[in-house]
Amino acid sequence: MLVDLKDGYCRTCGGQLEITGANDATLDVECTECGDGYAVETDAFNDGGVTYWPQAMVEFGEEC
Repeated sequence: MLVDLKDGYCRTCGGQLEITGANDATLDVECTECGDGYAVETDAFNDGGVTYWPQAMVEFGEEC
């Protein structure tokens, strides 16, 4: 799932981020341009955790 550039961008190069994983505390992101990857908080994209995190949990979240 790609993060809209208006919501957030790579802290290394300013490129577009792709969410590659999720759990109840963090989202894993990877830059589509430089390949840098890191974990961010669930509300890192100024959405209050209601846009990207729920979608990522459906796609990547661990099953209980």
